[in-house]
Amino acid sequence: MIRRVLSLLTALGAIVATIVILPATTAAAATCAAAWNASAVYTGGGTASYNGHNWSAKWWTQNEVPGTAQVWADSGTCGSGGGTDPGQPDPSGFVVSEAQFNQMFPSRNSFYTYSGLTAALSAYPAFATTGSDTVKRQEAAAFLANVSHETGGLVHIVEQNQANYPHYCDSGQPYGCPAGQAAYYGRGPIQLSWNFNYKAAGDALGIDLLRNPNLVQQNASVAWKTGLWYWNTQNGPGTMTPHNAMVNGAGFGETIRSINGSLECNGGNPAQVQSRIDKYRAFTQILGTAPGSNLSC
Repeated sequence: MIRRVLSLLTALGAIVATIVILPATTAAAATCAAAWNASAVYTGGGTASYNGHNWSAKWWTQNEVPGTAQVWADSGTCGSGGGTDPGQPDPSGFVVSEAQFNQMFPSRNSFYTYSGLTAALSAYPAFATTGSDTVKRQEAAAFLANVSHETGGLVHIVEQNQANYPHYCDSGQPYGCPAGQAAYYGRGPIQLSWNFNYKAAGDALGIDLLRNPNLVQQNASVAWKTGLWYWNTQNGPGTMTPHNAMVNGAGFGETIRSINGSLECNGGNPAQVQSRIDKYRAFTQILGTAPGSNLSC
């Protein structure tokens, strides 16, 4: 009897020894719903993502921020392992996600890629990374709002009025206009123009744009870099760079002054100024932040 019990125990031990304990599996987080939009109307059961969570509306709502209003029920975290949260920063580190970028520019030209923009960010690492999360989002919104205004919503790659093209060669510069008299027209997201600007931007970026200005309309990353060059380094007709205007609290209005000066500011063209402000307000809303003060110039 004892011998039989020992045999059974030995057999049982052999079985236990062959059991492989598998690690526990973790369920992937839910895919995020479309980013919450303050202007959208949500009815009961409607969903949106905000601050890394999915939310479900209990009843009709508009312009009530998820997490701050009882109308929204928290449906849990989303994004990790289940898709990119449209309401959260992109894995690239940029405070604007690709989904938010697409929401800002629903009719954009395919030339202006999100990947081209994020690839260009390394040229000016202080852009949209300086200050509080609010300031970072405000600066990104300000840049993209001005870009939207300059390009008709990222539709136009080059200046549309071709009659202006021969006017952008300053022959008084020692380097002249080697690409041709009419080669330095507006291109890219902030419509880089004039031979001296192509020279300065190219020198800063390590690209010979003076002799190859067409690169700005042929390479998305180069185009975005020229826009970031102006934004981060040029005062233009203003008294500060647009970057400094946003991170030092001068406000969105000063970015307009740095781009177009008296052509729009101080009563020069209030309709154009308001157009830029309206776009900026819309973009800060998409990014879930306040626009701040001093919006006009």
